[in-house]
This record gives sequence, C-alpha cells and structure tokens, in this order.
Amino acid sequence: MDVTNYVIGFLMVLSFFGLVWYCVKGYNLMVGFFIMSVLWTGIALIGNAISPNSMMEGQTFVSVLTNVFQTGPENYGKAILVNVFFGAFFGRILMDTGIAATLIRKVVELGGDKPRVTMSLLCIVTAVIFTSMTGIGPVISIAVIVLPIMLSLGIPSSVALFSFMGSIMAGIFGNIVNFKQYQAFFATANESYASYDYNDYFTFGMIAMGVSLIIVLVVANLAMNTKKLSRAWAAETPEEKNSSDAPAISWIAIILPVIGVVLFKIPIIFGFIFAGLFALLTCGKLKGGFANVCRMLSKQFADGAIDVAPMIGFLLTLAMFNNAATYASPYFKILFGGVMPQTALLLCIVFAILTPLGFFRGPMNLVGSGAAILAVVVSTAAWPVQFLYPLFAVTTVAPQHLDVTQSWVAWGFGYTKVPARDFMKMSIPSGWIIGVILCAVVFVMYGSLV
Repeated sequence: MDVTNYVIGFLMVLSFFGLVWYCVKGYNLMVGFFIMSVLWTGIALIGNAISPNSMMEGQTFVSVLTNVFQTGPENYGKAILVNVFFGAFFGRILMDTGIAATLIRKVVELGGDKPRVTMSLLCIVTAVIFTSMTGIGPVISIAVIVLPIMLSLGIPSSVALFSFMGSIMAGIFGNIVNFKQYQAFFATANESYASYDYNDYFTFGMIAMGVSLIIVLVVANLAMNTKKLSRAWAAETPEEKNSSDAPAISWIAIILPVIGVVLFKIPIIFGFIFAGLFALLTCGKLKGGFANVCRMLSKQFADGAIDVAPMIGFLLTLAMFNNAATYASPYFKILFGGVMPQTALLLCIVFAILTPLGFFRGPMNLVGSGAAILAVVVSTAAWPVQFLYPLFAVTTVAPQHLDVTQSWVAWGFGYTKVPARDFMKMSIPSGWIIGVILCAVVFVMYGSLV
C-alpha cells in the first residue's frame, strides 16, 4: 500500500509542475485552479479507495466534493470577498474625489524639475496610496498621471515603469485587503492560523514596505546612471484637465483605514466606509440631495466591484484548490516530509534562495502554485503562523507585483512601449534582493518563535 501512496504522490507532483507550466505560460488562472481542484480531488479519492487517506477519514464521496467545491468558496467568501469589495469601493472614492491625483500634483510641485527627487517622492506617495487601494482600475488611474510626469522629466520609460510598479509592490506589503487575501490561504491550510490578524503583521509589513521602496529607488537611480535623460513633454491626461485640488484635510483619508485598524482595532470594513465618507464629506461630494448621493455611492461600489471582479473569480477557484490541497497533503508529506527544513534558519535560507520562483506565478507564489507548497510546509512541521506568514508574503508580494504576468504590469508595457526584457533586467534582481533581505528580517524578528 505504501507503493500506492508514493505513486499517487508522484502523480500529484507531476500535475503540480503542470500547473507551474500553465502559470508561466500566462493562461487563465481561474480555469487552471478549477482544473487542478478537480484533478487533485479525483486522484486523492482514487488513492483513498486503495489505501485510506487520513484527511478523508469519516468522509463520504459527496462530503469530499462538498468540502472542495462548496464549503471552500463559501468560507473564503466570508473571510475575504467582502473586504475586497469594500476596499475597491474605497479606492474608487479616492479616485473620484481627486485625493490621489492631488497628492501626486503636490509631490511634483515639491520636487520641481529635479528628476531623481521627483521620482523618489512620487514613488513614496504611490506606495502610501496602495496601502489602501487595490485592483487594476486604481493602478491605471494613478499610472496615467504618474508615468507622463516621469517621462516629461526625462526619466527613461523603462526606469519610470519599473519605479512606479515597484512602489505599488512596496505599498502592497502594507495593504490590508491583500493581507486578508493571503490570510485566508493560511486559515484554510490550518484552522489555528485563522486568529492571525493585521495587527500581528503590521510591524513587519511596514518594514517590508520601507525595505522594498529603498531597493526599488536604488536600482532605479543606478539604472538612470546608465541612460541618458531625454525630456519629452507628456500628453495631458484626462485627470489633469480642469482638475482642482482636494482639500488638505481630505488627504489623511488614504491612511485612515490603517490607522483605524492598528490604533483603534476597528473592523476593516467599517474603516473603509468611515474613511470613504470622510473623503466625500471633506471634498464636498455629499451634496445634491439624498437620491443623488445614493446614486453616486452605488456607482462607486459597482465600479469598484468591476475593478476586482476577475480577481474574485480567481480567488473562489483558489479556495477550491486550497481545500483540495488538504487531501493531497498526506501524499506530499510521504514524499517530502524527510527533506523539508525543520529549523527556522534553514527555512529562511531556502525561501531567500528560492524567492525568484515566485515570479511567473511559480511555486513560491501563493497567488499562483504556491498554495500547494504552503500545504506541504504546514503538513510537515508545526510552524507558528507569525513566522510562516511573513515568509510567504515575501516570496509572493515582491515577485508577484514586479512580474510580467501581473495584469497592470502587462498594461504598462503597452502604455509605455517598454520591452519586457528591459523591465525584467531590473525587476527580477530587485525582487530577489528584497527577498533575501526580508527573509533575514523574518528570522531576526520571528525565528525565536519556532
């Protein structure tokens, strides 16, 4: 029977590499994870019929299917989807009120005609903005303001695109919505991990944000040294035409959700709603009568939902895959249990070395094929979530948001006409350096918990 378990495990490993290939080719992830959910559930059921699977003990065929294809998406919806929708709603408010655009204009005025200073200030503000905003819609709305400004200052297009996308990546390290998304992976892999919250992660998230921003700016400035600055007046963007500045008091709306969660322990959804209403009120948008305000809020929520709709479909099928991975974990444990690192130092070293495998939705990327690696790691040792979550955040956030498979990075190639090769010369080394530094930070901060 042991031979059967090894054969089943080997088949699952082969299918896993098939998923990696699928992700690297850039095929639809929602469909890919649904196929993998069906495949792993089917293989595990066959294996259980031959030799009992400990994760299927006491379960019927129907209950297994229910757990994967019904309970998984339902529980994931409770844990994350409403947070994603309200986060996207808040992002739309920041765009419609002009708060984000105003901050960017003020930064340009502060930086003057000094390209390096202005680029650095724009990246800092962009990172702060994306601690709350998420989705391709908000990214594009900010990009069509920031990128033309950088190009008009003579910053090479490849450097402008890299520094902008890198600053978004830095902000995502502190983004509450993204935290909730990744947290759900861990709660699925181990129920005891569900108690881990944003306050537990906040300190590391801010350190990761700062480290990432520094690395991105250093690499961008070094790249500028090798290229000749050539000023080119950028076309006026729709956001700049007839635009007026949002009041200074409204600017703090961007960080209100984070302040509310960290300092006052308020629920994140309430934080998004409060910050959104504060932004609308201070910008004078709650005028025109009750019916008009209701229509505006409804449209903003609908537009926000459209921004994140593709991601929602992907997350629901990923929830199926996560539950299917629990049935696959006994077979992975049989194959890899003896070779998985058992100390905090060794695991941090392995993650640091393998950080580049987070690119192209690879096996170190949770928003890719990394969910299976998480299931294997969790099944082979009792790692504390305070240690394990930051490690996976490092190999997910840094590569994921500097990756050519990321939707807004792909959009940026078309907008700036930058060849993917030129972008990757900066993005992959930067992501790896960030990974090495932050894995060391994880060990220093949390290694003693293991």
